[in-house]
Amino acid sequence: MCASSRGLGRACATSLAREGVALVLNGREPERLAKTADEIRAETGAPVSAVVADLNIQEQREELAAACPDADILVNNNAGPPPGRFEDWDHATWLAALEANLLAPAMMIRALLPGMKARGFGRIINITSAMVKTPMAPMALSTTARSGLTALCKSISKEAVAHNVTINNLLPERIDTDRQIQMANMVSKLQGVSFEEARAQQVASIAAGRLGLPGEFGDACAFLCSAQAGYISGQNLQLDGGSYDGLI
Repeated sequence: MCASSRGLGRACATSLAREGVALVLNGREPERLAKTADEIRAETGAPVSAVVADLNIQEQREELAAACPDADILVNNNAGPPPGRFEDWDHATWLAALEANLLAPAMMIRALLPGMKARGFGRIINITSAMVKTPMAPMALSTTARSGLTALCKSISKEAVAHNVTINNLLPERIDTDRQIQMANMVSKLQGVSFEEARAQQVASIAAGRLGLPGEFGDACAFLCSAQAGYISGQNLQLDGGSYDGLI
């Protein structure tokens, strides 16, 4: 479970633990990671271990993969770059975005996919973004990197599924985590409105008239990781309260 000490990663970890999955959690902050592991263990009774690793560093990615070399499930997750303007993104900024949101998950897949194929079972989930289908200029760093990951995974999913290894992407939009608090604070500052008004804007942008619950997102992940979802692969599942306007 990459980047699973909080937010969407933690939600997915909790849902999987409720289904009896033995977890290896990951995060960069030892105290927060240990606390999350203790809480999930106490809540679900599932075996939970934790590995401190920065997913943006290849050597530490290798350490994480080595801690669970026979993984049946890989959930890729990592913090995305902040919103900004194309004119402000230099070469180093682009490389950092690609490292975090394309290369990090790609290298985790590369490390664990062969074992899954050899054992005849695997579930790979990438937490990407609704921006993959609906790009917006301020989020272009994230969109570009995550779209590359989407293309990569689609290209390898047909060969993998022949070995009962599925690869799918979850595309969140306005799931009520700390990220939405951060975005509301940013909008409040930029637009000169109150935090409550910024939160109301978030809700108004969703057709369902509410923000998504982390548990709803986690349960969708757990289903795609199940044996029952073995006929679903190479797909992008949007969790957006019915807000996407397109057909596909």
